[in-house]
Amino acid sequence: MDNLEIDYKKAAQQLRSGEALFGKDGALAPLLERILNSALEGEMDAHLSEEERSSGNRRNGKMSKKVQTKYGEVTIETPRDRDGTFQPETVKKRETILANGMADQIIEMYAMGTSTRDISSYFEREFNTTLSADTISSITDRVLPEITAWKSRMLDPVYAICWLDAIHYKVKDENGRAVTRAIYNILGINKEGQKELLGMYVSKSEGANFWLEVLTDLQNRGVRDLLICCIDGLKGFPDAIKAYFLRVLCSSVLSIRYAILSSMLAVSIKRSLSRI
Repeated sequence: MDNLEIDYKKAAQQLRSGEALFGKDGALAPLLERILNSALEGEMDAHLSEEERSSGNRRNGKMSKKVQTKYGEVTIETPRDRDGTFQPETVKKRETILANGMADQIIEMYAMGTSTRDISSYFEREFNTTLSADTISSITDRVLPEITAWKSRMLDPVYAICWLDAIHYKVKDENGRAVTRAIYNILGINKEGQKELLGMYVSKSEGANFWLEVLTDLQNRGVRDLLICCIDGLKGFPDAIKAYFLRVLCSSVLSIRYAILSSMLAVSIKRSLSRI
């Protein structure tokens, strides 16, 4: 995605202040617009099947319109075909107010990798719309490169502070069973002093071996040094970090997050006692 479309510095500021990232003035508002238009392009790809093309049907430009969502106004470019048989479902013809749940679900689908079956079930349940597997695949084929580009983007060579932690979630697997998955999150402070989400990785469980793969990915994307790493007490994790970033001292690879919380609690208790 073009960096000119998304102001990452503004996004970081809004994230810190608790402002809506997807609102009217949200820094990530262009992301929703790009995803919706990519989805429409995917629907047109599915519509112009080999049979349609053999009958002479082709693309015939686009129709622009403003659509209201709970995240603000977006500009939609609806593709058109020569025969006029294309009926988009992501944003229907003459639709100017997009259902709140659809905007939420589109973001969730492409961010979390929702299965084709779940996407189809959601649209049928919430909007009484049946999307074929071919249509959904065409949509994801258009949008997934945007996510892949973000995941593989180059990073700064040095980060002053880096938080590395895994959060565990209950999700449904391919068979519909509830299973636990670990999402590895890496948050860094760059040279401008801004928070930056370096990456998110999914695994069945948390372990030092998977963290090695994560650290390898960081190096491949340009990270050469981490000055301070904030981690939990996972066994073997400090050694894994030192294997990749040699200048990180053992005294720096600590559970700094918990040490800070303990210090804040001690100060709070001391202040409370002083008022007695």
